[in-house]
Amino acid sequence: MPLPVRRRDTAPQPMARWNPFGELEGLQEQLAQLMQRTAQDGNGAAPFIPLVDIEETEDAWIVEAELPGVRKEDVNVEVRGSELAISGEIKEREREGILRRRMRKTGEFDYHVTLPGEADAARIEARLEDGVLTVRIPKPEEQRSRRVDVQAG
Repeated sequence: MPLPVRRRDTAPQPMARWNPFGELEGLQEQLAQLMQRTAQDGNGAAPFIPLVDIEETEDAWIVEAELPGVRKEDVNVEVRGSELAISGEIKEREREGILRRRMRKTGEFDYHVTLPGEADAARIEARLEDGVLTVRIPKPEEQRSRRVDVQAG
C-alpha cells in the first residue's frame, strides 16, 4: 500500500504589490527615533515638539501651536528666509498641595518648519492667546497668485 504524499501547491502566487508609503512610514519612524536620541541634553530630557497646524491662505501662512501654560516671555519666534523656528520653555509652577498625577509636559520645546516660499519678514505677527500661539507670516507681493481676466479676441 502506497503512503500518502503531501504535495506542495505549485500554482504561481500573485506578486505582492510594492507599497512605497509603508516604506516611507518606516523611514519616518526611524528618523524620529534618531532625532529623539540626538536631541537629548546632558540630563536626558529632550525638548518636545508642540502640536502645530499650518494653514496657507492666498496671502499668508498661518501657524498655530498649542502651548498651554506658556507666558509670552518664555516663547521665541524667529523667521530666517523661509524657515520658521518656535522655541521656549514651559516652566513648572509652584504647587501648594501634593501632586497626585502629572500628565502635562514641562521643559523646553522646539519646532522648526520650512515654508514653501519666502516670507515678508517685516509684516510677521505673533500672538499668544488662550494657550495657542498664532504666527501669521505674510507672503511677499510677488509670490501671491493673481487672477488674470481673459478677454475675447
